[in-house]
Amino acid sequence: MIEKMELLDVDKLIEEFESMTKDAGNVQRETLKKILEENGCAEYLQNLGLNGRTDPESFKACVPLVTHNDLQPYIQRIVDGSSSPILTGKPITTISLSSGTTQGKPKFVPFNDELMETTLQIYRTSYAFRTREFPIENGKALQLIYSSKQSKTKGGLIAGTATTNVFRNSQFKNTMKAMQSQCCSPDEVIFGPDFHQSLYCHLLCGLIFHEEIQFISSTFSHSIVHAFRTFEQVWEELCADIREGVLTSRITFPSVRSAMAKLLKPNPELADLIHKKCLGLNNWYGLIPELFPNVKYIYGIMTGSMEPYLKKLRHYARDLPLISADYGSSEGWIGANVNPNVPPELATYVVLPDIGYFEFIPLKENVEEAKPVGLTEVKVGEEYEVIITSFAGLYRYRLGDVVKVTGFHNLSPELKFICRRNLMLTINIDKNTEKDLQLAVEAASKLNTEEKLEVLDFSSHVDLSTNPGHYVIFWEISGEVREEVLEECCNCLDRSFVDAGYVSSRKINAIGPLELRVVQRGTFQKILNHYVGLGAALSQFKTPRCVGSTNNEVLQILCNNVVKSYFSTAF
Repeated sequence: MIEKMELLDVDKLIEEFESMTKDAGNVQRETLKKILEENGCAEYLQNLGLNGRTDPESFKACVPLVTHNDLQPYIQRIVDGSSSPILTGKPITTISLSSGTTQGKPKFVPFNDELMETTLQIYRTSYAFRTREFPIENGKALQLIYSSKQSKTKGGLIAGTATTNVFRNSQFKNTMKAMQSQCCSPDEVIFGPDFHQSLYCHLLCGLIFHEEIQFISSTFSHSIVHAFRTFEQVWEELCADIREGVLTSRITFPSVRSAMAKLLKPNPELADLIHKKCLGLNNWYGLIPELFPNVKYIYGIMTGSMEPYLKKLRHYARDLPLISADYGSSEGWIGANVNPNVPPELATYVVLPDIGYFEFIPLKENVEEAKPVGLTEVKVGEEYEVIITSFAGLYRYRLGDVVKVTGFHNLSPELKFICRRNLMLTINIDKNTEKDLQLAVEAASKLNTEEKLEVLDFSSHVDLSTNPGHYVIFWEISGEVREEVLEECCNCLDRSFVDAGYVSSRKINAIGPLELRVVQRGTFQKILNHYVGLGAALSQFKTPRCVGSTNNEVLQILCNNVVKSYFSTAF
């Protein structure tokens, strides 16, 4: 008997979202009230003297702004197994690990059923708007998702990356079915112990079901680019597996092999078709629509540190729409992309006023003195740091993200992600963000395009071992580049940091010449392997764009793989 699956009612979801954003101010007050009522007995809130009050004014007067470091001792007690209500009324049984790429080591963040429900609410909301623009049939999705292992903390709590905690939740699968978004790969592949093997099998499953695939997605666009770069290396082996109906010996885990054996049958016609399509492509341009003729769009987080991968993704996707997924973090969700036909570079996110209580610190004033404003009080065109109060025990928590308000959807603001606050290149009065670094790399890498080469990945470091200190940019390039071109790239990088503090410091040599270090092919793969070895999931991996001296192991990987180094003569 085929189980009948109730599909989501897209119109109803959109209607609910519209009415909620029209009443954003009241919804925010009610949401705060609900959070404080559910968690009022928690030790953290008890100690702050709220005494049962749930209004925003009392909340702001009693509860301080905090960072992760302030909450670390409380979270540590939860991790160690204390069952008393510390941050939440109900006990926390699961801990999320952040990707760890910002600070060099993962942070522990509480995860609970309420956070899972807000995750699914965000998924359903953006799905409704996406489906209205790009209707999909009831096929399958090539979801390049990977789940790292969940472990137990010494206190007996389940710990895993945020994405792993979501993918392993039973509600996730049901929601995906209701969204006509079933993954074409079996669970054994998603939860496979080795991501190289899982990636190969994801690609193989995609090819087996190539006509049914409706969209391609991953948590981050990096994983999609990584998958198709891998396809370029292994496509002939994939064809051989399909032709013979026998899985390559590179897949060694019995659970994965037996799951794939159920799907893989000899199919020489399909193998010939894929072989012919691959040989007919020019430098793999348009690979995705060639392999998957019914794909409607490509979906994943494409903003922030993922923007540099868009050029390569467009190369593979040709004219398929790229849709940036929703805005959130391991700590919680913030907004949904309800304008899916906008290119990722312009993507904005509408805050869902019922998934948390939100405040915003204006950044044009001195941050230490600036008073946070509420969700409906932000001003268009201004930049803010985001503060969240969640259902999972974070109260007035500084997320460290800088956003710009680009407009309002009814009464709820539309936010554009700008950068992480703490990812700054700075030596003295200079301040360059991740976005500034990205723009500099884009400008300089244009000099490589005449050589038909691309910058595969990049990172940076502030080297204070020299006097004066200087910026170091690490590049991994797809082939050999002439010396004079790289020297000009180095000068171009230096000139592209237009921050007034940087330029004036360079002119008087208070900051030394910028250094471009070219690393050997595969260096950034080594960094990815390093994080996966620490327990990060490939789905959640973000290349660290600015490597501080505290992130010593990654800095060593970069420095040990340098093949050429250039100093700028731009100033």
